[in-house]
Amino acid sequence: MEPLAIIICGATGYIPRKKTFSALYSLFASGMLPDCRIIGFARTPMDDESFRVFVRENIDHKYKTSTKVKEFLSNVWYIKTEYYHQVECWKKLRDSLDNSKYKNRLFYLNIPPFLYVETCSVINQHALSVTGWNKIIVEKPFGRDYESAVKLSSDLHSFFLEEHIYRIDHYLGKEMVKNLLVLRFANNVFEPIWNRFYVANVKITFKEDFGIEGRGKYFDKYGIIRDVMQNHLMQIFSLFAMEPPASLNVEDISREKIKVLCSTANPNFDETVVGQYVSNGSHMGFKEELFVSPDSTTETFAQVVLRINNTRWQGVPFIISCGKGLDERKAEICIQFHEFPGDLYPTAQRNELVLQIQPNEAITLKLMNKLPGFFTDLQVSDLNLLYKEKFVDSHKLEPYEHLLSEAIAGERYLFVTARELEESWRIFTPLLHELEKQKKEPIQYPFGTLLPKADQVAKGVGWR
Repeated sequence: MEPLAIIICGATGYIPRKKTFSALYSLFASGMLPDCRIIGFARTPMDDESFRVFVRENIDHKYKTSTKVKEFLSNVWYIKTEYYHQVECWKKLRDSLDNSKYKNRLFYLNIPPFLYVETCSVINQHALSVTGWNKIIVEKPFGRDYESAVKLSSDLHSFFLEEHIYRIDHYLGKEMVKNLLVLRFANNVFEPIWNRFYVANVKITFKEDFGIEGRGKYFDKYGIIRDVMQNHLMQIFSLFAMEPPASLNVEDISREKIKVLCSTANPNFDETVVGQYVSNGSHMGFKEELFVSPDSTTETFAQVVLRINNTRWQGVPFIISCGKGLDERKAEICIQFHEFPGDLYPTAQRNELVLQIQPNEAITLKLMNKLPGFFTDLQVSDLNLLYKEKFVDSHKLEPYEHLLSEAIAGERYLFVTARELEESWRIFTPLLHELEKQKKEPIQYPFGTLLPKADQVAKGVGWR
């Protein structure tokens, strides 16, 4: 692997502290990172040594006893800037790298999207390598609606080709999400029944048992639909529902994801449930969080019903829900199959295939089974594949480890393309604008509980 410079713009922010530094160190310790110079670029007053201390403090505790930490930190440097489009700082960066072996450059933008244009313009003019490759990683949010997302993509395309832009959605780096295509297209038992003739409905659920964790300024502006549903859950939705791709390259996979997104109708406002958590015991309510408006109508829970107008999925409701401050932390896909025709066993329940994404990856098939004994009593029985038991000796990559390694290698199939992004926003923009127009008060739910209204709507469209 050729030497590489990774420039983290906004290096003292939330995601580098929580995800990026640990992922880069893990790749380094396992020999999966090339000869590399990691350069933090931020406004916080620091020098190289104090930034190395900062990085060490923010590497996941499970790595801190490793003997390789000191070696890793020797590759870490820092440039302090007054603002992210400060020409002199980017020229300083370019001059130091042009006279080194680090010809390839990966620019990681962990900054607000409104800073992208000015920052990318200066990078394009003053910091690109002329002898190696240049790539750029950007973090969500990728816009607030369809129009802003299209403009953001257009702005990025003014400075970088689409093939050099890597839009990170960390859910695409999770093992069960990566396994979706394998499950569907490497197991002949599933693909023949992956359609409206066998599937009654699909429920994609994302639940967190904690609140916004100090991100009040961001979350009050965006809400759970923009923060989770439009990106994470729509990527899962499109991978689940798409047609078989011609190959596993990014163009073929993305083409099928776009086709299924284009076939998806806008959610019906009357089938949409939005909620907002309120205080419960020691847990404060959303409106009591720092930087949240006291009269905020921002949703911390949302559920919609999506319908795909194509021959595979016509008539199958996809119930998509996500929320914070709920009863548990869980993300899963649950496929309910049609009841067995006839009335041989009137008490038989629907079969279910459950793909658990977090916290513990698992695949569960729920079957009807006869209880042992004289009588024909039926019981739901689970066939489980638990990753933590089955793959004990396998090295489990964290999502950011996998995504960063793929970006370095130039593999884009785990990243969101501009067209996927635009179609996803096209689905949700009318709903978001209607919610903002009505300013309807979300249903209040005590922190740590569920919304009965969401279950009522799900049952109304066929969930059992």
